[in-house]
Amino acid sequence: RTHGGRTSCIRLRKKESGTGKGRRLSLAQHGQLNMRITGGVLKGRQIKCPKGIIRPAMDKMRESVFAILGDLGGKSFLDLFSGSGTIAIEAASRGASSVELCEKDKIKIPVILENVALVERELKLIVKCHFMPVEYFIKRCKTSFDYIFFDPPFSYKFHAELIKNAAENRMCKNGATIIVHRPEEHEMPDEIGKLFRTDMRTYGRSIVDFYSIK
Repeated sequence: RTHGGRTSCIRLRKKESGTGKGRRLSLAQHGQLNMRITGGVLKGRQIKCPKGIIRPAMDKMRESVFAILGDLGGKSFLDLFSGSGTIAIEAASRGASSVELCEKDKIKIPVILENVALVERELKLIVKCHFMPVEYFIKRCKTSFDYIFFDPPFSYKFHAELIKNAAENRMCKNGATIIVHRPEEHEMPDEIGKLFRTDMRTYGRSIVDFYSIK
């Protein structure tokens, strides 16, 4: 299904609770959470956080990552393990002209569609949504992107294999950047196939790696 939009940085309105590796939110315990857009065209507007266990990207981390990426005007962006659609919406807010997301958890689908519908109505930008396992999406994807953001659950163990598959499946345009959000306990190599790490940033116990094609 296809929905669309642009937005920006998002701030949680209820307190996060730590649950071991990484920061996650148990919405079953705390109820429905809303996140506030803190910049861009839709600054101050709220989007919803899906029910279940979810670990939204931290505000400061998200702001920092997109500051590093710079102007996304005219660029294509893919948000994998999307959760609430936050990263995809952020990319659209910052000027990305083509935005897609992928999330396999069926529980999250209604909220994702509601979030993206808001930005589609307000900004007339389509965000294409794929609801399937990321591994399967990568195998069948025929589109290439300027930016691909991977934010799997912190228990996930196949980061390197997954981004290698994405690069080998020609999902990366010339000069593309792959961004990986992971826990500090899960180390990543400097080179993965034809990818090499260009930057690495630390945000508490979270690490964000930036890879480009050689």
